[in-house]
Amino acid sequence: MAKTLTDIKNSLDLNLGKRLTLKANGGRRKTVERSGVLAETYPAVFIVELDQDENAFERVSYSYADVLTETVQLTFFEDASGALALSGQ
Repeated sequence: MAKTLTDIKNSLDLNLGKRLTLKANGGRRKTVERSGVLAETYPAVFIVELDQDENAFERVSYSYADVLTETVQLTFFEDASGALALSGQ
């Protein structure tokens, strides 16, 4: 994806409201995979509203540093058909 925290935030700002799949490090060799919509971006964190049928809670937040260090990997989809628009790794 991007090289700096500012670049990551700007890239996420352009994708507000888009569907995404995220893979996050859950600790102890666990990887958590969730899907939802990028809801909001703030100066230090971004919020993802999760699909309710798959998850026990509504929203999760991650910092831009999580994306920079690849603790969280984001894959955006262009539309409901599932066409890949942007992959962040």
